[in-house]
Amino acid sequence: MKKKSVIALLLTVILGAMLSACSSGKEKAVEPSATPKEMVEQILKQIEQPPLLELDEKMAKEYYQKLDLALLEAYDIRTPSVNLMSDEIAILKVKDAKDVATVEAAVKQRALDVQKMFETYLPKPYENAKNYKLVVKGNYILFVISEKADEAVKAYDNFFATK
Repeated sequence: MKKKSVIALLLTVILGAMLSACSSGKEKAVEPSATPKEMVEQILKQIEQPPLLELDEKMAKEYYQKLDLALLEAYDIRTPSVNLMSDEIAILKVKDAKDVATVEAAVKQRALDVQKMFETYLPKPYENAKNYKLVVKGNYILFVISEKADEAVKAYDNFFATK
């Protein structure tokens, strides 16, 4: 009888330790202290890109037609200054977690729009646009079209490093 009690107690302790380890892993994820604009600027300092223009609200609505900017707490979107390139970077901070999927769908539509723009126009920017990256971390969304998209994702991930 004592063996069963000891084993049950031991299993309870092990299970409790495993559960607390799992939940503490989630607590370690940090929300970035930088704004989306600061994040984009830091990424662009690390990764050489062609000249990109920051979109104002009017241009953001024009380029991201399916995106309701009212769902965002903050954002920074940069597009090429020359229409011969498909490079683009955007970091969007969604106000409410329930709207992340809606914003993500709008960004995917933007990716398709960029692809359509280049599919019969220029092959290299078209291929670049087809290989876009979209990364969601909590209420933050990174969208990047770049030959160095993987490097941009790594730089973005650093903003969410665990403590």
